[in-house]
Amino acid sequence: MHEYTSRARVWGLSCPGFPEEVSRARRWTRDILRGSPLAEDAELIVSELSANAIQHTASGQAYGSFHLAVAVSAQVVAVSVTDDGGTGTAPKIEHQDQDAEHGRGLGMVSVIAHRVVVHDSDHGHTVTAELYADARLGGHPC
Repeated sequence: MHEYTSRARVWGLSCPGFPEEVSRARRWTRDILRGSPLAEDAELIVSELSANAIQHTASGQAYGSFHLAVAVSAQVVAVSVTDDGGTGTAPKIEHQDQDAEHGRGLGMVSVIAHRVVVHDSDHGHTVTAELYADARLGGHPC
């Protein structure tokens, strides 16, 4: 990513709902954000959101898939993962005890990202995490 990007660019990737696809999504994100100081955080977020889609929704079932989008501008990197739904509730951020073995993923994402938004639709859920190049944009201390 070039630091003087003048307009937003968006990339998309669709993956079958297999666990090994999480590493593919991570590599793809790393390649797009090569050279960006936000690359490692975005890669970690993509890994967590992709794994959640496979483990907790119809994305991980036969013929399931998940979809990844990365949007980059000079001010923001936004990563979104859309799952196939199939659950009665949308993903929610829970801040679990640090010793908890489950349920910490979105809480961790919300600590790394400056903003996390969950969109619910008839076809699935989209979780978008935004990372700001200038932390003051989000009022979130780094």
